[in-house]
Amino acid sequence: MTDISELEGGALIIDKEKGWTSFDVVNKLRHLLRVKKAGHTGTLDPNATGVLVVLFGRATKLAEKLTRDTVKRYEAEMLFGITTDTQDITGEVLSKKDKINVKEEELLSVMKDFTGDLLQKPPMYSAKKKDGKKLYEYAREGIIIEREPSAIHVFENDLKSFENGRAVIEVCCSAGTYIRTLINDMGEALDTGACMGDLRRLSAGDFRIEQALKISDVKRLLDEGTLFDHIITLDELSKRYADNQR
Repeated sequence: MTDISELEGGALIIDKEKGWTSFDVVNKLRHLLRVKKAGHTGTLDPNATGVLVVLFGRATKLAEKLTRDTVKRYEAEMLFGITTDTQDITGEVLSKKDKINVKEEELLSVMKDFTGDLLQKPPMYSAKKKDGKKLYEYAREGIIIEREPSAIHVFENDLKSFENGRAVIEVCCSAGTYIRTLINDMGEALDTGACMGDLRRLSAGDFRIEQALKISDVKRLLDEGTLFDHIITLDELSKRYADNQR
């Protein structure tokens, strides 16, 4: 079988580009694939790029199961001396230091402290709900809600580069971890403040960036009639979920 229309459901691993919302990607694929149902297994902010697993057809019913307990890996830019209301560079600046004196060994020590079992308070600018309303909706109204910290686990917190008031880190973490909050909290621990710059999701479970397609790739492969080769079928997805439960 090579006709997408014959599939009951499946998934595509997309490399989301900067400026797109996760909903934008899902909506575009729904149109391209001519399917009624489509969804994803974990939101990426518009400024972020990388792995976004898009499900369609009957596979959308697996979204929660595939998202739950999924280990994710990110590469993130840490900008020292700046704090914002969103905890990333797109937000309104709350504080900015002209002089930054962070040493590499100090950062490495703090990163070690922020590895393992942690409690993390979700940011106000997030899709997490309180009393049926998303936190970012409260934030846009100027309302700050008391949030209970959530238990997360950071498996790896590695320094990739360090220079000129910025660092690049690679984080492997449990589902529900906010990388911008991790960076914000490490900035506080360094007593200099920090916010997140660029963010790239490298993997979600066993779905990796090396397998990911850009939307332009999907269009080209559709025209060539070879997109089916890149689709993870409903049977494959169900088997992966079953294997993960063993």
